[in-house]
Amino acid sequence: MTYQQTVEWMFQQLPMYQRVGSSALKKDLTNTLKLATHLGNPERDFKSVHVAGTNGKGSSSHMIASVLQEAGYKVGLYTSPHLKDYRERIRINGEYISEEAVVDFIQNNKSFFEAENLSFFEMSVGMAFWFFAEEKVDIAVIEVGMGGRLDSTNIIIPEVSLITNIGKDHTQFLGTTLPEIAGEKAGIIKPNVPVIISEKHPETAPVFRKTAQERNSEIIFAEECETLEDLSTDLLGSYQQKNIKGVAAVINQLISQDWIISEENIRDGLKNVRRNTNLRGRWDILQEAPKVICDTAHNSDGLKYVFRQLEGEVYERLHYVLGVVNDKDLDEVLPLFPKNATYYFCKPDVPRGLEAEKLMAKSIEFELLGKVFNSVPEAYAEALKTAGEKDLIFCGGSNFTVAEII
Repeated sequence: MTYQQTVEWMFQQLPMYQRVGSSALKKDLTNTLKLATHLGNPERDFKSVHVAGTNGKGSSSHMIASVLQEAGYKVGLYTSPHLKDYRERIRINGEYISEEAVVDFIQNNKSFFEAENLSFFEMSVGMAFWFFAEEKVDIAVIEVGMGGRLDSTNIIIPEVSLITNIGKDHTQFLGTTLPEIAGEKAGIIKPNVPVIISEKHPETAPVFRKTAQERNSEIIFAEECETLEDLSTDLLGSYQQKNIKGVAAVINQLISQDWIISEENIRDGLKNVRRNTNLRGRWDILQEAPKVICDTAHNSDGLKYVFRQLEGEVYERLHYVLGVVNDKDLDEVLPLFPKNATYYFCKPDVPRGLEAEKLMAKSIEFELLGKVFNSVPEAYAEALKTAGEKDLIFCGGSNFTVAEII
């Protein structure tokens, strides 16, 4: 099979959750553990950092990887979902896994995957662990896909775990209250492995404390840590300040475990995240005049940060290219959207995308007005055509909407 045929085959097995929704999810780690055994337990062959959370886990993972790269380590990075190319999920020092490696891994294990009915995500995690072990990385930063407790990544024993912001997302799987969701995220806390909590919240802190205590794990709340002053990152978005605290606490923990990381490495790593890891889609400015910004924030917590920053932008008119997926709680998120924008409603090109007509009908209830377009590119093209030089075009609502634009 070619690379493209290989990736298509992976999508067609138990397809990835991001594209189709709940039918792609597994209820336990049985398959992942079988796969790990089949591959010779590659997850035991490299050191790791495990990152969970509702918002900020992707940015935090990239920041940690960037700092470790600056310190001279060979760093694996596993994240999800991808925006443009499947290989974005698996990188070493910012370089994507090769197409040949993807094809070889699937080809060599295809009969096992079919016999065990493995999901897209399980195969992807297995591929990442195999690749990092093969390439002998010094350390890998592993981002949880969803939740934590039952996530396929949760078979690693990391040097340190990080749990970022907790908010309401994927409530049909993780629970409807913050303590319930925190309970799922706390599933990554391993016995005797320290855990960093990026943001201390009165509803979630007791959950994390209890789990850490049960597992004899040191728990560190980032806001209570002494870290370097005036840390900043090239990842735009005021919300990154919250992530930086958690990242700095993780790096401090690694330093206490004899990883050699200087203050210069930390500062340079945070300032060169995009260059070092090729991260896209976080307050991503595509052009000026008119200014175009893309952001993958899609749940209420993430959107609140984004809209707060949007309020600080200066423009004559606001144009909003908006596409979402069909399990989004629109009653919760649409009230947050700016009413002073012209909306370009569209459907991301995935089975899970919500029809643009339905999105517009619901948006009208919240005084969000605009027109329906047949596709994301068509909506974006119309926004570019309509916008004046001093206007602002914002694109978001889903990873998939952003992926079709950047």
